[in-house]
Amino acid sequence: MRVLPLVLGWFALAAAPCALSAQDSSVEHSMRDQVVSERRFPGLVRESTYLTVRDGTRLAVDLIRPVEQGRSVDQPLPLIWTHHRYHRADLSEGRVQSMADDPMTRELVLRGYVVAAVDVRGAGASFGSSPGVLSSLETQDAFDILEWFAAQPWCDGNIGMFGGSYLGATQYLAASTQSKHLKAIIPAVAPTEMYAFVRAGGIARDDFVESWNRLTRRLDTETPAAPVDSDVDRSLLDAALREHAHNRDTVDLYEPALFRDHVDEQLDARVYQESSALHHVEAIQDSGVAIYHLAGWLDCFTADQLTLFANLDNPQRIAIGPWFHQQRHEFDNMGEHLRWYDHFLKGIDNGVMDEPPIHYYVMGAPAGKRWRTAFEWPLPQEQPTRFFFHPGTQPHSGSLLPEPPEEARIVERAVDYSTTSGSGNRWKNGYGGPIGYADMAGNDQKGFCYTTPPLKSDLQLTGHPVVTLWIESTADDGDFFVYLEEVELDGRSQYVTEGCLRASNRALHDSPWENFGLPWHRSFAADVEPLPEEPVELLLDLQPTSNWFDSGHRIRVNVTCADQGNQRTPRLDPAPTITMHHGPLRASSILLPVIPAAEVPPSESGDR
Repeated sequence: MRVLPLVLGWFALAAAPCALSAQDSSVEHSMRDQVVSERRFPGLVRESTYLTVRDGTRLAVDLIRPVEQGRSVDQPLPLIWTHHRYHRADLSEGRVQSMADDPMTRELVLRGYVVAAVDVRGAGASFGSSPGVLSSLETQDAFDILEWFAAQPWCDGNIGMFGGSYLGATQYLAASTQSKHLKAIIPAVAPTEMYAFVRAGGIARDDFVESWNRLTRRLDTETPAAPVDSDVDRSLLDAALREHAHNRDTVDLYEPALFRDHVDEQLDARVYQESSALHHVEAIQDSGVAIYHLAGWLDCFTADQLTLFANLDNPQRIAIGPWFHQQRHEFDNMGEHLRWYDHFLKGIDNGVMDEPPIHYYVMGAPAGKRWRTAFEWPLPQEQPTRFFFHPGTQPHSGSLLPEPPEEARIVERAVDYSTTSGSGNRWKNGYGGPIGYADMAGNDQKGFCYTTPPLKSDLQLTGHPVVTLWIESTADDGDFFVYLEEVELDGRSQYVTEGCLRASNRALHDSPWENFGLPWHRSFAADVEPLPEEPVELLLDLQPTSNWFDSGHRIRVNVTCADQGNQRTPRLDPAPTITMHHGPLRASSILLPVIPAAEVPPSESGDR
């Protein structure tokens, strides 16, 4: 696996804005009417050194600065940096590959910004060892780094941040330190609540954790980063690598952390709390940092970023595109970064805060109706519409209808542990896996499947689907995976979104933050409740989505009890039998966020 394109790829993609028409992108259309800073300098230069944080640990930093008349520009300029987990710079065939090679970096530097990248402690060429993912010690380092940058003569004290995934989460956490110098951040496809990802619904996402652990272990100890300029004989790099050997193993960190309230003895803290921005929401809000969230409907962290957006009063925007984790297409990333930084770091009145704060893409919509804008989330025109599960002659042949069943009926089937969402999914792409869901129809044959008749007209869903399952089992626990799909005219079933829940994790509590009224599973150790020998109700929300269902297509919901290759479900022998209940009293159903066509204002359609 080539590491640099994997971890920097999203930022490199930002350098190539798509050539969309004004009808296709309200975001890009607004760009044409706004002011961005002009190029001021003819070139740039990269240099690297060490900075020292409060406990004496030396962190490697790359600085990319403008050049004029053959010399680095000494005048104070705003600075934009990233707290890098995957090497700020690498060596390839004797040549350094770094942010300086990225066209986005070049545009920013030539327009009068300093761009920097700092290896987190325990990674790259930095010294120290990591006590855990997104640790409080790493966040403390971010504050010290900000102070160091602000004290340099070539920095004017106005600082921003960039980066995606882990590099996005470090921005949220850096904001929580409330450094007066951090003014604007642009976190992309970033986690904000780690329990909901690592143990979604109480089910271990072991494939991601194990794969990411192998990747970072290799980067930290086997694939050296580029040394800093002064380290000619690589002795400092070798010394740093020896310290990396003591990094906390990610699998060992999360394996015992079964519940959201798990306290890690080594950290002496709740492992999920200190690494999650949503647990620091008040500090982030008090910082006043301007935040431009970039999210994707097919990313790992869609719900994370929308939830954090809803819980902050900071100057902020969010754009949600048709993206997997490693994508950023149909969106002018470069232009949006530049406008955000220009406004909040240079004080340019470019109108970026005069626009609606929410820009979202409707997947599958016709040209001219894809990018929309909104002032509120959930969308005020949403009409929650319930579709009920009706049993068929086989578990996979049920119907999805707006009327509830008139009489109680059940359907039984044994758990099929081979059910899977495949390998080209949103979770595997989070660590560099392939993109693109296969036809889900084969998987649908193995689950409890419910399908509408062909739609009589186009239908838009935008928001958070919520599922109610009435089930019982011959086992005292079980995992439930729910998929929302679009069935095309040829019978192909296209993935739209999903959610999951372990039955023993079903207890509901009030959410500690704004959660859109969705089911909230606190997932504390004390909440575990085995399944009784009678029907129980499971409530769960799916990852938010925005999808256009064409007339003649059908909406499908499929319920399985495993996602092989993605999440760890215990295998029982013999496999348990699951009973799905249907009827007026125990009505299994899905509540869909329908957006009536008549309720979409012309100004939101992008046809301007």
